[in-house]
Amino acid sequence: MTTLALNNVRPYGEDVKHLRIDVTEGRIAAIADEPFGPADADAVIDGGGNVLLPGLVDMHVHLREPGREDTETIATGSDAAAKGGFTAVFTMANTNPVIDQPFLAEAVWEKGQAYGKCDVYPVGSITQGLRGEQLTEIGLMARSGVRMFSDDGRCVNDPQLMRRAIEYAKAHDVVLAQHAEDHRLTAGAAAHEGEQAERLGLRGWPRVAEESIVARDAIMTRDYGGRYHLCHASTEGTVELLRFAKAQGINVTAEVTPHHLMLTDEKLATYDGVFRVNPPLREARDAEALKQALLDGTVDAVATDHAPHGSEDKCVEFENAKPGMLGLETSLAVVHRVFVEPGLADWRFVAKVMSERPAEIMRLEDQGRPIEVGEPANLVLVDTQSPWTARGAEMASKASNTPYEGIEFTARVVGTWLRGTQTFGLKD
Repeated sequence: MTTLALNNVRPYGEDVKHLRIDVTEGRIAAIADEPFGPADADAVIDGGGNVLLPGLVDMHVHLREPGREDTETIATGSDAAAKGGFTAVFTMANTNPVIDQPFLAEAVWEKGQAYGKCDVYPVGSITQGLRGEQLTEIGLMARSGVRMFSDDGRCVNDPQLMRRAIEYAKAHDVVLAQHAEDHRLTAGAAAHEGEQAERLGLRGWPRVAEESIVARDAIMTRDYGGRYHLCHASTEGTVELLRFAKAQGINVTAEVTPHHLMLTDEKLATYDGVFRVNPPLREARDAEALKQALLDGTVDAVATDHAPHGSEDKCVEFENAKPGMLGLETSLAVVHRVFVEPGLADWRFVAKVMSERPAEIMRLEDQGRPIEVGEPANLVLVDTQSPWTARGAEMASKASNTPYEGIEFTARVVGTWLRGTQTFGLKD
């Protein structure tokens, strides 16, 4: 028995008229040319000729639970994810307490599954308490289902500790995700080191703080193996280092955030704390290099680094604002604005960098799959003909710190399905 008939959709934005997707028991049961669902369908939805993509996968979010449930919870973060078209997200370990024990990671996973809007994968910390002094029990946490480890928010600066982490991660075949920032070069910094920071009287954050760690870690990965992933690449020089590493056959992958693709440090002119982020917004040449790197595969994926903060942490002096921006509900619209609207890429590219490649890196067998018969029905429907304006107050997240406030976009998620169950959007 067909439980869902999704009529009049265009997989990957291709010009196919009246295509219908039938879903049974969480999987795609049939793909038909007829525009109308079978009589035994429990739900028949008119997709309006909109674009259908595999459910999106975000390798990098902050859902704040446990510890800062006032700014986000697994439930509200799952709501934001579903509204943004995501069916799987990886939530970072810098919570309170830090996710450095198996039972904490298991609690995050179980809470996400109980809520049921999105698969919420816990990321374990590399070091105990994020202190950069002693490794966590990577083996125990890997056996409990943790697929990725990161001290995101902080860098594993100690090279000997990082070497050991790489070796342990290799032994347990898990991803090691580095927040590349030499803290000795960024103490007191709040903005990209350049003309804008100088003009505004802000202490500069140099590119070399990121690039020196990327170079070091790439060489370590070359010598000691494993699966190394770079969080939020932000500089032109980092792109060149990634090209070098991949040309050498080093197993390095990387992500870029939507805000580092679309925004630059020119936004800092108003001293608005909403634009403070780590790593900082860079210059236009960095954004252009990152766009080209995503297009040619040097950078593998888009990840939001969704970071909710309350107004008390953002409506302060720029230097004192906590770094981070909302991203889950706007990321698809930004990628459409940057790549699809100007004709630089098509919807197949969007599916690759926002769903397929992240799922491949994380080895998720039921996410990022093609829209084909027999595959899991993790799907997102996108309307490109209904302009909308980003408003923090209207977002599903508990927080409202979007850097796109008041910006009009043309791509909007209108439906999300997790294993055939609708988690956001259109009704029959």
